[in-house]
Amino acid sequence: MSDGGRASGPTASSPPDPGARPSRRAWLASLAVFVGLAVAHTWPLATAPGTLSRNDNGDAVLHEWIMAWVAHQVVNDPLHLFDANIFFPERNTLAYSDHLFVPSMMVAPLLWAGASPVLAHNIALLAGLALTGWVTCLVVRRWTASWAAGLLSGCLVAFNSFTLTRLTQIQDLHLEFFPLLLVALDRLMARPSVRHALAAAVWYVLQALTGTYVMVFTALAAFAAAVSRPREWTGTFIRYALLAAAVAGALLLPFLLPYYFARVEVGLGRSLEEVRQFSAAPTDYLAAAGRVHFVTWSRRYFEGDALFPGVTSLVLAAVGLLTAVRRDPRARMVLAFGLAAFAMSFGPAFPPYRWLYLVFPPLAGIRGAVRFGQFAVVALGVLAGFGLARLQHRGQARWPLTAALLVAANAEAWVAPITYTPYRGIAPVYDVLPRLGRQAVLVWLPFPSSAQFQLNAPFMLVSTRTWQRMLNGYSGFKPPSYYRHAEALARFPDAASVRYLVEVGVTHVLVDGRNMTADRLAQLADFPQLHLWVTDGNLRVYLLTAS
Repeated sequence: MSDGGRASGPTASSPPDPGARPSRRAWLASLAVFVGLAVAHTWPLATAPGTLSRNDNGDAVLHEWIMAWVAHQVVNDPLHLFDANIFFPERNTLAYSDHLFVPSMMVAPLLWAGASPVLAHNIALLAGLALTGWVTCLVVRRWTASWAAGLLSGCLVAFNSFTLTRLTQIQDLHLEFFPLLLVALDRLMARPSVRHALAAAVWYVLQALTGTYVMVFTALAAFAAAVSRPREWTGTFIRYALLAAAVAGALLLPFLLPYYFARVEVGLGRSLEEVRQFSAAPTDYLAAAGRVHFVTWSRRYFEGDALFPGVTSLVLAAVGLLTAVRRDPRARMVLAFGLAAFAMSFGPAFPPYRWLYLVFPPLAGIRGAVRFGQFAVVALGVLAGFGLARLQHRGQARWPLTAALLVAANAEAWVAPITYTPYRGIAPVYDVLPRLGRQAVLVWLPFPSSAQFQLNAPFMLVSTRTWQRMLNGYSGFKPPSYYRHAEALARFPDAASVRYLVEVGVTHVLVDGRNMTADRLAQLADFPQLHLWVTDGNLRVYLLTAS
Protein backbone atom coordinates (compact mmCIF):
# COMPACT_ATOMS: atom_id res chain seq x y z
CA MET A 1 0.00 0.00 0.00
CA SER A 2 1.45 3.36 -0.94
CA ASP A 3 0.92 6.83 0.48
CA GLY A 4 -2.10 8.46 -1.02
CA GLY A 5 -4.70 11.16 -0.62
CA ARG A 6 -3.58 14.72 -0.36
CA ALA A 7 -0.41 16.42 -1.38
CA SER A 8 2.50 15.99 0.96
CA GLY A 9 2.85 19.69 1.80
CA PRO A 10 1.14 21.49 4.67
CA THR A 11 -2.50 22.49 4.22
CA ALA A 12 -4.43 25.51 5.25
CA SER A 13 -6.12 23.57 8.03
CA SER A 14 -2.86 22.24 9.41
CA PRO A 15 -0.11 24.87 9.63
CA PRO A 16 3.44 23.63 9.41
CA ASP A 17 5.28 22.97 12.65
CA PRO A 18 6.89 26.36 13.29
CA GLY A 19 9.63 25.08 15.55
CA ALA A 20 12.91 24.01 14.01
CA ARG A 21 14.25 20.66 15.16
CA PRO A 22 16.01 21.25 18.50
CA SER A 23 19.66 20.39 18.88
CA ARG A 24 20.74 17.36 20.84
CA ARG A 25 22.01 19.67 23.57
CA ALA A 26 18.58 21.33 23.84
CA TRP A 27 16.89 17.90 24.00
CA LEU A 28 19.16 16.75 26.79
CA ALA A 29 18.94 20.04 28.68
CA SER A 30 15.13 19.97 28.62
CA LEU A 31 15.15 16.33 29.74
CA ALA A 32 17.44 17.25 32.61
CA VAL A 33 15.01 19.99 33.65
CA PHE A 34 12.13 17.53 33.93
CA VAL A 35 14.20 14.89 35.68
CA GLY A 36 15.16 17.56 38.20
CA LEU A 37 11.53 18.64 38.61
CA ALA A 38 10.41 15.04 39.09
CA VAL A 39 12.99 14.65 41.84
CA ALA A 40 12.02 17.95 43.46
CA HIS A 41 8.25 17.39 43.37
CA THR A 42 8.57 13.91 44.94
CA TRP A 43 11.31 14.81 47.41
CA PRO A 44 12.85 13.03 49.29
CA LEU A 45 12.08 9.90 47.24
CA ALA A 46 15.19 10.15 45.07
CA THR A 47 17.46 10.16 48.12
CA ALA A 48 16.61 6.52 48.88
CA PRO A 49 14.41 5.02 46.15
CA GLY A 50 15.07 1.48 47.34
CA THR A 51 13.89 2.06 50.91
CA LEU A 52 11.29 4.84 50.73
CA SER A 53 7.83 3.75 49.65
CA ARG A 54 4.09 4.34 49.84
CA ASN A 55 3.55 0.77 51.01
CA ASP A 56 1.10 2.05 53.59
CA ASN A 57 -1.27 2.07 50.59
CA GLY A 58 -2.43 -1.26 49.15
CA ASP A 59 -2.45 0.07 45.59
CA ALA A 60 1.25 0.95 45.76
CA VAL A 61 2.07 -2.62 46.77
CA LEU A 62 -0.28 -3.96 44.10
CA HIS A 63 1.55 -2.04 41.39
CA GLU A 64 4.95 -3.09 42.70
CA TRP A 65 3.76 -6.69 42.47
CA ILE A 66 2.29 -6.19 38.97
CA MET A 67 5.50 -4.80 37.53
CA ALA A 68 7.53 -7.55 39.15
CA TRP A 69 5.12 -10.21 37.85
CA VAL A 70 5.14 -8.88 34.28
CA ALA A 71 8.93 -8.69 34.22
CA HIS A 72 9.13 -12.26 35.57
CA GLN A 73 6.49 -13.81 33.35
CA VAL A 74 7.41 -12.15 30.08
CA VAL A 75 10.66 -14.12 29.99
CA ASN A 76 9.42 -17.31 31.67
CA ASP A 77 5.97 -17.95 30.21
CA PRO A 78 4.73 -14.99 28.14
CA LEU A 79 1.77 -16.92 26.72
CA HIS A 80 0.37 -17.06 30.26
CA LEU A 81 1.20 -13.48 31.19
CA PHE A 82 -2.24 -12.89 32.69
CA ASP A 83 -2.37 -16.12 34.70
CA ALA A 84 -0.85 -14.48 37.76
CA ASN A 85 -0.18 -16.27 41.03
CA ILE A 86 -3.00 -14.65 43.04
CA PHE A 87 -6.60 -15.76 43.68
CA PHE A 88 -5.86 -19.47 43.08
CA PRO A 89 -7.46 -21.31 41.27
CA GLU A 90 -8.77 -18.48 39.05
CA ARG A 91 -7.32 -17.73 35.60
CA ASN A 92 -6.45 -14.36 34.03
CA THR A 93 -6.10 -12.76 37.45
CA LEU A 94 -3.73 -10.05 36.19
CA ALA A 95 -6.75 -8.75 34.27
CA TYR A 96 -8.43 -7.78 37.54
CA SER A 97 -6.28 -4.62 37.45
CA ASP A 98 -4.23 -2.60 34.97
CA HIS A 99 -1.46 -4.73 33.50
CA LEU A 100 1.09 -1.85 33.43
CA PHE A 101 2.96 -3.54 30.60
CA VAL A 102 4.97 -0.55 29.34
CA PRO A 103 6.05 0.76 32.78
CA SER A 104 6.93 -2.83 33.71
CA MET A 105 9.13 -3.22 30.64
CA MET A 106 10.84 0.07 31.41
CA VAL A 107 12.09 -1.24 34.75
CA ALA A 108 12.32 -4.93 33.82
CA PRO A 109 16.15 -4.83 33.50
CA LEU A 110 16.35 -3.65 37.11
CA LEU A 111 14.10 -6.48 38.26
CA TRP A 112 16.00 -9.06 36.21
CA ALA A 113 19.20 -7.82 37.85
CA GLY A 114 17.73 -8.47 41.30
CA ALA A 115 16.41 -5.03 42.29
CA SER A 116 13.49 -4.96 44.69
CA PRO A 117 9.96 -4.26 43.41
CA VAL A 118 9.99 -1.11 45.56
CA LEU A 119 13.05 0.29 43.81
CA ALA A 120 11.64 -0.61 40.39
CA HIS A 121 8.33 1.07 41.24
CA ASN A 122 10.02 4.27 42.36
CA ILE A 123 12.18 4.46 39.25
CA ALA A 124 9.06 3.96 37.11
CA LEU A 125 7.31 6.70 39.10
CA LEU A 126 10.08 9.24 38.55
CA ALA A 127 10.45 8.22 34.91
CA GLY A 128 6.74 8.64 34.24
CA LEU A 129 6.64 12.18 35.60
CA ALA A 130 9.86 13.22 33.86
CA LEU A 131 9.00 11.68 30.47
CA THR A 132 5.45 13.02 30.47
CA GLY A 133 6.68 16.54 31.12
CA TRP A 134 9.56 16.28 28.65
CA VAL A 135 7.59 14.88 25.71
CA THR A 136 4.79 17.41 26.27
CA CYS A 137 7.44 20.14 26.29
CA LEU A 138 8.93 19.01 22.99
CA VAL A 139 5.54 18.75 21.26
CA VAL A 140 4.28 22.14 22.43
CA ARG A 141 7.61 23.76 21.60
CA ARG A 142 7.38 22.31 18.10
CA TRP A 143 3.82 23.54 17.64
CA THR A 144 4.44 27.02 19.04
CA ALA A 145 8.17 27.64 18.34
CA SER A 146 8.53 28.60 22.02
CA TRP A 147 10.70 26.74 24.50
CA ALA A 148 9.03 28.66 27.32
CA ALA A 149 5.62 27.50 26.16
CA GLY A 150 6.87 23.93 25.96
CA LEU A 151 8.41 24.06 29.43
CA LEU A 152 5.25 25.55 30.89
CA SER A 153 2.96 22.95 29.32
CA GLY A 154 5.29 20.16 30.38
CA CYS A 155 5.19 21.36 33.98
CA LEU A 156 1.41 21.75 34.01
CA VAL A 157 0.77 18.34 32.43
CA ALA A 158 3.25 16.35 34.51
CA PHE A 159 3.09 18.10 37.88
CA ASN A 160 -0.37 19.03 39.05
CA SER A 161 -2.86 18.31 41.79
CA PHE A 162 -3.99 15.11 40.11
CA THR A 163 -0.63 13.49 39.40
CA LEU A 164 0.96 14.46 42.70
CA THR A 165 -1.89 12.83 44.63
CA ARG A 166 -1.72 9.68 42.49
CA LEU A 167 1.81 8.52 43.22
CA THR A 168 0.43 5.10 44.16
CA GLN A 169 -1.23 4.81 40.73
CA ILE A 170 1.76 4.41 38.43
CA GLN A 171 -0.37 4.29 35.25
CA ASP A 172 -1.65 7.83 35.86
CA LEU A 173 1.91 9.16 35.78
CA HIS A 174 2.80 7.78 32.34
CA LEU A 175 1.21 9.95 29.65
CA GLU A 176 4.39 10.38 27.62
CA PHE A 177 2.96 8.77 24.48
CA PHE A 178 -0.25 10.79 24.37
CA PRO A 179 1.32 14.04 23.02
CA LEU A 180 3.03 11.97 20.31
CA LEU A 181 -0.32 10.44 19.39
CA LEU A 182 -1.73 13.96 18.98
CA VAL A 183 1.16 14.83 16.66
CA ALA A 184 0.55 11.69 14.60
CA LEU A 185 -3.20 12.33 14.48
CA ASP A 186 -2.66 15.92 13.36
CA ARG A 187 -0.38 14.75 10.55
CA LEU A 188 -2.75 11.94 9.59
CA MET A 189 -5.62 14.40 9.22
CA ALA A 190 -3.57 16.92 7.28
CA ARG A 191 -1.70 14.44 5.05
CA PRO A 192 -3.24 10.97 5.18
CA SER A 193 -0.65 8.26 4.51
CA VAL A 194 0.38 4.81 5.60
CA ARG A 195 3.31 6.26 7.52
CA HIS A 196 1.16 8.63 9.54
CA ALA A 197 -1.48 5.97 10.14
CA LEU A 198 1.11 3.54 11.46
CA ALA A 199 2.66 6.24 13.64
CA ALA A 200 -0.75 6.97 15.17
CA ALA A 201 -1.31 3.25 15.78
CA VAL A 202 2.07 2.75 17.43
CA TRP A 203 1.80 5.75 19.76
CA TYR A 204 -1.73 4.76 20.71
CA VAL A 205 -0.70 1.18 21.45
CA LEU A 206 2.23 2.29 23.60
CA GLN A 207 -0.02 4.64 25.57
CA ALA A 208 -2.73 1.99 25.84
CA LEU A 209 -0.23 -0.52 27.23
CA THR A 210 0.53 1.70 30.21
CA GLY A 211 -2.86 0.64 31.59
CA THR A 212 -6.43 -0.18 30.63
CA TYR A 213 -7.91 3.02 32.07
CA VAL A 214 -5.54 5.12 30.02
CA MET A 215 -6.28 2.96 26.97
CA VAL A 216 -9.97 3.89 27.19
CA PHE A 217 -9.35 7.55 28.00
CA THR A 218 -6.85 7.92 25.17
CA ALA A 219 -9.17 6.32 22.60
CA LEU A 220 -12.04 8.65 23.48
CA ALA A 221 -9.73 11.68 23.64
CA ALA A 222 -8.29 10.90 20.19
CA PHE A 223 -11.77 10.50 18.73
CA ALA A 224 -12.91 13.82 20.23
CA ALA A 225 -9.78 15.51 18.88
CA ALA A 226 -10.46 14.16 15.38
CA VAL A 227 -14.11 15.25 15.50
CA SER A 228 -12.95 18.82 16.06
CA ARG A 229 -11.70 18.90 12.45
CA PRO A 230 -14.75 17.75 10.41
CA ARG A 231 -13.56 19.30 7.14
CA GLU A 232 -10.71 16.80 7.01
CA TRP A 233 -12.92 13.72 7.33
CA THR A 234 -12.45 12.80 3.70
CA GLY A 235 -12.67 9.31 2.30
CA THR A 236 -8.89 9.14 2.22
CA PHE A 237 -8.54 10.08 5.88
CA ILE A 238 -11.21 7.61 6.93
CA ARG A 239 -9.45 4.77 5.08
CA TYR A 240 -6.14 5.47 6.75
CA ALA A 241 -7.80 6.06 10.13
CA LEU A 242 -9.40 2.62 9.82
CA LEU A 243 -5.99 1.20 8.96
CA ALA A 244 -4.55 2.77 12.13
CA ALA A 245 -7.44 1.38 14.18
CA ALA A 246 -7.01 -2.10 12.68
CA VAL A 247 -3.27 -2.17 13.38
CA ALA A 248 -3.78 -0.92 16.93
CA GLY A 249 -6.55 -3.44 17.52
CA ALA A 250 -4.43 -6.32 16.27
CA LEU A 251 -1.49 -5.34 18.48
CA LEU A 252 -3.70 -4.90 21.54
CA LEU A 253 -5.79 -8.04 21.06
CA PRO A 254 -3.54 -10.32 23.16
CA PHE A 255 -3.88 -7.85 26.01
CA LEU A 256 -7.64 -7.39 25.60
CA LEU A 257 -8.72 -11.03 25.40
CA PRO A 258 -7.86 -11.84 29.04
CA TYR A 259 -10.14 -9.00 30.17
CA TYR A 260 -12.91 -10.42 27.99
CA PHE A 261 -12.42 -13.92 29.38
CA ALA A 262 -12.40 -12.58 32.94
CA ARG A 263 -15.64 -10.77 32.24
CA VAL A 264 -17.27 -13.95 30.93
CA GLU A 265 -15.85 -16.29 33.59
CA VAL A 266 -16.03 -14.25 36.81
CA GLY A 267 -18.12 -11.18 35.93
CA LEU A 268 -15.32 -8.62 35.66
CA GLY A 269 -16.94 -5.26 34.97
CA ARG A 270 -18.49 -2.20 36.57
CA SER A 271 -22.16 -1.32 36.86
CA LEU A 272 -23.32 2.20 36.16
CA GLU A 273 -24.32 2.51 39.80
CA GLU A 274 -20.77 1.65 40.86
CA VAL A 275 -19.38 4.14 38.33
CA ARG A 276 -21.67 6.82 39.75
CA GLN A 277 -20.02 6.42 43.16
CA PHE A 278 -16.58 7.03 41.65
CA SER A 279 -17.46 9.91 39.32
CA ALA A 280 -16.39 13.50 39.68
CA ALA A 281 -18.31 16.08 41.62
CA PRO A 282 -18.02 19.77 40.66
CA THR A 283 -16.06 20.43 43.84
CA ASP A 284 -13.32 18.01 42.70
CA TYR A 285 -12.30 20.69 40.21
CA LEU A 286 -11.82 23.05 43.16
CA ALA A 287 -9.69 20.59 45.13
CA ALA A 288 -5.98 21.37 45.03
CA ALA A 289 -3.21 19.34 46.61
CA GLY A 290 -0.57 22.05 46.34
CA ARG A 291 0.27 23.51 49.74
CA VAL A 292 -0.39 27.12 48.77
CA HIS A 293 -3.96 26.42 47.68
CA PHE A 294 -4.74 23.64 50.15
CA VAL A 295 -3.84 25.74 53.15
CA THR A 296 -5.45 28.98 52.01
CA TRP A 297 -8.78 27.95 50.50
CA SER A 298 -9.02 24.48 48.95
CA ARG A 299 -8.95 22.27 52.04
CA ARG A 300 -12.75 22.27 52.28
CA TYR A 301 -13.11 20.75 48.80
CA PHE A 302 -10.47 18.04 49.13
CA GLU A 303 -12.05 14.60 49.46
CA GLY A 304 -9.49 12.42 47.70
CA ASP A 305 -9.69 13.54 44.06
CA ALA A 306 -7.85 16.77 43.25
CA LEU A 307 -8.51 18.22 39.79
CA PHE A 308 -7.90 21.94 40.26
CA PRO A 309 -5.54 22.78 37.38
CA GLY A 310 -4.05 25.89 38.96
CA VAL A 311 -4.53 29.61 38.43
CA THR A 312 -1.56 29.79 36.05
CA SER A 313 -3.05 27.06 33.88
CA LEU A 314 -6.54 28.57 33.86
CA VAL A 315 -5.42 32.10 33.00
CA LEU A 316 -3.04 31.13 30.21
CA ALA A 317 -5.42 28.49 28.87
CA ALA A 318 -8.03 31.23 28.59
CA VAL A 319 -5.54 33.26 26.55
CA GLY A 320 -4.90 30.24 24.35
CA LEU A 321 -8.63 29.69 23.98
CA LEU A 322 -9.18 33.27 22.82
CA THR A 323 -6.15 33.57 20.56
CA ALA A 324 -5.11 30.14 19.29
CA VAL A 325 -8.16 27.88 19.04
CA ARG A 326 -9.68 29.77 16.13
CA ARG A 327 -6.51 29.82 14.05
CA ASP A 328 -4.77 26.55 14.95
CA PRO A 329 -6.47 23.16 14.44
CA ARG A 330 -4.14 21.60 16.96
CA ALA A 331 -5.41 23.91 19.66
CA ARG A 332 -8.96 22.97 18.64
CA MET A 333 -8.07 19.30 19.01
CA VAL A 334 -6.79 19.95 22.52
CA LEU A 335 -9.89 21.92 23.45
CA ALA A 336 -12.15 19.18 22.08
CA PHE A 337 -10.63 16.31 24.03
CA GLY A 338 -10.44 18.47 27.14
CA LEU A 339 -14.16 19.26 27.01
CA ALA A 340 -15.00 15.62 26.32
CA ALA A 341 -12.86 14.44 29.24
CA PHE A 342 -14.39 17.04 31.57
CA ALA A 343 -17.91 15.90 30.67
CA MET A 344 -17.06 12.19 30.89
CA SER A 345 -15.50 12.63 34.34
CA PHE A 346 -19.02 13.07 35.75
CA GLY A 347 -19.88 9.54 34.69
CA PRO A 348 -23.58 8.63 34.30
CA ALA A 349 -24.57 12.16 35.33
CA PHE A 350 -23.44 13.09 31.81
CA PRO A 351 -26.21 11.42 29.71
CA PRO A 352 -24.02 10.34 26.73
CA TYR A 353 -21.92 8.32 29.18
CA ARG A 354 -24.76 5.82 29.51
CA TRP A 355 -24.95 5.35 25.75
CA LEU A 356 -21.18 4.95 25.39
CA TYR A 357 -21.23 2.44 28.24
CA LEU A 358 -23.49 0.25 26.10
CA VAL A 359 -21.80 0.64 22.69
CA PHE A 360 -18.12 0.86 23.73
CA PRO A 361 -17.41 -2.32 25.77
CA PRO A 362 -14.05 -1.22 27.26
CA LEU A 363 -15.86 1.58 29.09
CA ALA A 364 -17.69 -1.07 31.14
CA GLY A 365 -14.38 -1.85 32.82
CA ILE A 366 -13.95 1.69 34.12
CA ARG A 367 -15.00 2.32 37.70
CA GLY A 368 -13.29 5.65 38.43
CA ALA A 369 -14.84 7.95 35.83
CA VAL A 370 -13.39 10.82 37.84
CA ARG A 371 -10.02 9.92 36.33
CA PHE A 372 -11.20 11.25 32.97
CA GLY A 373 -10.56 14.60 34.64
CA GLN A 374 -6.82 14.10 34.22
CA PHE A 375 -7.22 14.62 30.47
CA ALA A 376 -9.13 17.84 31.12
CA VAL A 377 -6.17 19.02 33.22
CA VAL A 378 -3.81 17.94 30.42
CA ALA A 379 -5.81 19.91 27.85
CA LEU A 380 -5.67 23.06 29.96
CA GLY A 381 -1.93 22.63 30.40
CA VAL A 382 -1.35 22.38 26.65
CA LEU A 383 -3.67 25.28 25.88
CA ALA A 384 -1.75 27.32 28.46
CA GLY A 385 1.37 26.75 26.36
CA PHE A 386 -0.44 28.11 23.32
CA GLY A 387 -1.51 31.08 25.42
CA LEU A 388 2.00 31.87 26.62
CA ALA A 389 3.40 31.54 23.10
CA ARG A 390 0.80 34.03 21.87
CA LEU A 391 1.70 36.52 24.59
CA GLN A 392 5.37 36.15 23.68
CA HIS A 393 4.57 36.70 20.02
CA ARG A 394 2.81 39.95 20.90
CA GLY A 395 5.72 41.02 23.12
CA GLN A 396 3.52 40.88 26.22
CA ALA A 397 5.48 38.12 28.00
CA ARG A 398 9.16 38.99 28.24
CA TRP A 399 11.55 36.74 30.10
CA PRO A 400 10.92 38.04 33.66
CA LEU A 401 7.19 37.35 33.33
CA THR A 402 7.82 34.05 31.59
CA ALA A 403 10.17 32.94 34.38
CA ALA A 404 7.63 34.02 36.98
CA LEU A 405 4.91 31.97 35.26
CA LEU A 406 7.12 28.87 35.22
CA VAL A 407 7.85 29.30 38.92
CA ALA A 408 4.18 29.89 39.68
CA ALA A 409 3.08 26.77 37.79
CA ASN A 410 5.37 24.60 39.89
CA ALA A 411 4.70 26.46 43.13
CA GLU A 412 0.96 25.92 42.79
CA ALA A 413 1.46 22.16 42.50
CA TRP A 414 4.14 21.87 45.19
CA VAL A 415 3.48 19.20 47.82
CA ALA A 416 7.04 18.21 48.82
CA PRO A 417 8.42 17.03 51.14
CA ILE A 418 6.23 13.93 50.95
CA THR A 419 6.00 11.44 53.81
CA TYR A 420 7.05 7.94 52.80
CA THR A 421 7.00 4.59 54.59
CA PRO A 422 10.37 2.85 55.10
CA TYR A 423 10.67 -0.47 53.27
CA ARG A 424 12.87 -2.94 55.12
CA GLY A 425 12.74 -5.80 52.67
CA ILE A 426 11.23 -9.26 52.96
CA ALA A 427 11.60 -10.96 56.36
CA PRO A 428 14.29 -13.69 56.55
CA VAL A 429 11.71 -16.30 57.57
CA TYR A 430 10.46 -16.27 53.99
CA ASP A 431 13.79 -17.68 52.85
CA VAL A 432 12.06 -21.03 53.31
CA LEU A 433 9.65 -20.38 50.42
CA PRO A 434 11.96 -21.63 47.62
CA ARG A 435 12.18 -24.97 49.45
CA LEU A 436 8.42 -25.41 49.14
CA GLY A 437 8.68 -25.90 45.37
CA ARG A 438 7.09 -24.15 42.41
CA GLN A 439 3.96 -26.33 42.60
CA ALA A 440 3.12 -25.23 46.13
CA VAL A 441 -0.21 -23.49 46.74
CA LEU A 442 -0.13 -21.11 49.71
CA VAL A 443 -2.63 -19.37 51.91
CA TRP A 444 -1.85 -16.64 54.43
CA LEU A 445 -4.05 -16.72 57.53
CA PRO A 446 -6.03 -15.17 59.10
CA PHE A 447 -7.66 -14.74 55.70
CA PRO A 448 -8.71 -11.07 55.27
CA SER A 449 -12.42 -10.45 54.96
CA SER A 450 -13.87 -8.60 52.01
CA ALA A 451 -13.83 -5.39 54.07
CA GLN A 452 -10.10 -5.91 54.79
CA PHE A 453 -9.21 -6.84 51.23
CA GLN A 454 -6.13 -4.58 51.11
CA LEU A 455 -4.45 -6.61 53.87
CA ASN A 456 -3.57 -9.21 51.24
CA ALA A 457 -1.20 -6.80 49.48
CA PRO A 458 1.89 -7.46 51.67
CA PHE A 459 1.59 -11.20 50.99
CA MET A 460 1.76 -10.48 47.27
CA LEU A 461 4.99 -8.55 47.74
CA VAL A 462 6.47 -11.52 49.61
CA SER A 463 5.37 -13.83 46.79
CA THR A 464 7.71 -12.04 44.38
CA ARG A 465 10.48 -14.16 45.89
CA THR A 466 9.20 -17.40 44.32
CA TRP A 467 5.86 -16.69 42.59
CA GLN A 468 4.07 -19.63 44.17
CA ARG A 469 0.32 -19.67 43.70
CA MET A 470 -1.88 -18.55 46.57
CA LEU A 471 -5.49 -18.10 47.58
CA ASN A 472 -4.83 -14.57 48.76
CA GLY A 473 -4.82 -11.58 46.48
CA TYR A 474 -5.55 -7.88 46.24
CA SER A 475 -6.63 -6.14 43.05
CA GLY A 476 -9.22 -3.85 41.53
CA PHE A 477 -11.77 -6.67 41.49
CA LYS A 478 -12.74 -9.50 43.82
CA PRO A 479 -13.67 -12.76 42.10
CA PRO A 480 -16.62 -14.69 43.56
CA SER A 481 -14.19 -17.34 44.85
CA TYR A 482 -12.63 -14.77 47.19
CA TYR A 483 -15.91 -14.37 49.05
CA ARG A 484 -16.18 -18.16 49.34
CA HIS A 485 -12.66 -18.41 50.74
CA ALA A 486 -13.27 -15.61 53.23
CA GLU A 487 -16.47 -17.22 54.50
CA ALA A 488 -15.00 -20.73 54.74
CA LEU A 489 -11.84 -19.56 56.55
CA ALA A 490 -13.41 -17.04 58.92
CA ARG A 491 -13.29 -19.53 61.85
CA PHE A 492 -9.87 -20.99 61.15
CA PRO A 493 -8.63 -23.17 62.79
CA ASP A 494 -11.59 -25.54 62.91
CA ALA A 495 -12.33 -28.84 61.21
CA ALA A 496 -14.43 -27.28 58.44
CA SER A 497 -11.82 -24.66 57.47
CA VAL A 498 -8.94 -27.15 57.46
CA ARG A 499 -11.00 -29.55 55.34
CA TYR A 500 -11.82 -26.68 52.96
CA LEU A 501 -8.13 -25.86 52.50
CA VAL A 502 -7.39 -29.46 51.59
CA GLU A 503 -10.31 -29.56 49.14
CA VAL A 504 -9.27 -26.41 47.24
CA GLY A 505 -5.69 -27.67 46.82
CA VAL A 506 -3.69 -25.67 49.36
CA THR A 507 -0.35 -27.33 50.19
CA HIS A 508 1.13 -24.87 52.69
CA VAL A 509 -0.44 -22.66 55.35
CA LEU A 510 1.30 -19.52 56.61
CA VAL A 511 -0.10 -18.25 59.90
CA ASP A 512 0.63 -14.74 61.17
CA GLY A 513 0.63 -15.14 64.93
CA ARG A 514 0.43 -11.39 65.51
CA ASN A 515 -3.10 -11.35 64.12
CA MET A 516 -4.43 -14.45 65.87
CA THR A 517 -5.36 -14.94 69.51
CA ALA A 518 -3.31 -17.19 71.76
CA ASP A 519 -6.22 -19.62 72.08
CA ARG A 520 -6.50 -20.05 68.32
CA LEU A 521 -2.76 -20.47 67.95
CA ALA A 522 -2.87 -23.23 70.55
CA GLN A 523 -5.65 -24.99 68.63
CA LEU A 524 -3.38 -25.43 65.59
CA ALA A 525 -1.73 -28.37 67.35
CA ASP A 526 -5.08 -30.20 67.36
CA PHE A 527 -5.02 -30.78 63.60
CA PRO A 528 -2.76 -33.58 62.36
CA GLN A 529 -3.11 -32.25 58.80
CA LEU A 530 -0.95 -29.25 59.79
CA HIS A 531 2.77 -30.04 60.11
CA LEU A 532 4.86 -27.14 61.42
CA TRP A 533 7.82 -26.55 59.11
CA VAL A 534 9.45 -23.34 60.37
CA THR A 535 8.63 -20.35 62.56
CA ASP A 536 10.31 -17.11 63.60
CA GLY A 537 8.07 -16.68 66.61
CA ASN A 538 5.39 -14.77 64.71
CA LEU A 539 5.04 -16.43 61.33
CA ARG A 540 4.41 -20.17 61.24
CA VAL A 541 4.74 -22.17 58.02
CA TYR A 542 2.81 -25.44 57.94
CA LEU A 543 2.75 -28.29 55.46
CA LEU A 544 -0.88 -29.26 54.84
CA THR A 545 -1.73 -32.89 54.15
CA ALA A 546 -5.01 -34.71 53.71
CA SER A 547 -4.64 -36.52 57.02
